[in-house]
Amino acid sequence: MQCRMPALHQGLKIILITMNRILLLTIISMVALMTGCNPKIKQTEEVGKFTVTTPLKVDTSFTKEYVSQIQSVRNVEIRAQEKGYLQAINVDEGQYVKAGQVLFRIMPKLYEAEFLKAQAAAKGAELELLNTKTLADKNIVSKNEQAIAQAKLDEAKADMALAQLHLSLCEIKAPFDGTIDRIRFKLGSLIDEGTMLTSISDNKNIYAYFNVAEDEYLDYKTRANQNEKTNVSLELANHEPYKYKGTVETIESEFNNETGNIAFRAKFPNPDLLLKHGETGKVRITIPMSNALIIPQKATYEVQDKVYVYVVDRNNIAKSKNITIKTSFPDLYVVGSGLEEGDRILVEGVQNVKDDDKVEYKYSDPKAIISSLQLIKQ
Repeated sequence: MQCRMPALHQGLKIILITMNRILLLTIISMVALMTGCNPKIKQTEEVGKFTVTTPLKVDTSFTKEYVSQIQSVRNVEIRAQEKGYLQAINVDEGQYVKAGQVLFRIMPKLYEAEFLKAQAAAKGAELELLNTKTLADKNIVSKNEQAIAQAKLDEAKADMALAQLHLSLCEIKAPFDGTIDRIRFKLGSLIDEGTMLTSISDNKNIYAYFNVAEDEYLDYKTRANQNEKTNVSLELANHEPYKYKGTVETIESEFNNETGNIAFRAKFPNPDLLLKHGETGKVRITIPMSNALIIPQKATYEVQDKVYVYVVDRNNIAKSKNITIKTSFPDLYVVGSGLEEGDRILVEGVQNVKDDDKVEYKYSDPKAIISSLQLIKQ
């Protein structure tokens, strides 16, 4: 009897341990079950709380920006037309000069000698013609001799004119009023014919060239008044607005096959000569839009580069719908197609809804939503 008591105690101990383990596992399972159920109930409650609105139809406008390349109305290279040593530089870099002002002088000694030689030859031919004419009048020589003498004089005068032209080209003059660019040579440099000495820019007005996509070009041509030029503004590289307005003057005749763009040219006044050839900026065009349908961007989602919204039908069922975007503001889209003015669309909870879900919602006026974004003026 005494030997069986420890075995009995040992058995009871094993039974108690087993029961404790079962009880512990039961408690853990119940806690896990309760923990797993509560979020689902909470999620179900949250899924039904949505904000719905409708597209806002307004007459508005938006500003489109295009990166632009600024160029002078006239920008030409100043090149030497004769060979020789650079004898004089009469201007400095960045200097404003007048048309006809002498900029450079190439040593003219050789051309002066050629001119004097041609001038002397012309005088000799003129004297010969006079003598021949006198003899021809007395029938001492034939009229053919007089004609030959006349031809020699004409040739001598042509040589003199050519020599005079070469001499005049030793003085290099400004072709128009403008600003001188970098001077590439120093005094005494040997200059070959055709050597570029500097360039000159007429910056009283400037051109801004910018590229426009084909669809935007078509929209522009549709709304543009053929009798009026479109006014544009310019943002400078330091993000400051340029104080003078410009106008779109011309559009190139061909699209670039590689980019699908076509170049526009706007002209801006530049009386302060602030803008220089080669600068960059952004041309800004204000584009009017009539009866535009505007929705918040947060009401949309994208799948494979396509934009969708959830439209809530009369039975409160959410249906996804593909839409096209005509243009965008920050946080707003202008709808091109896919929506009507009275369609009810989800504004919030878009990521939590699936097709054919039944939703509960509260309606919010589109003007209130858009006004809260503070992006467009009503």
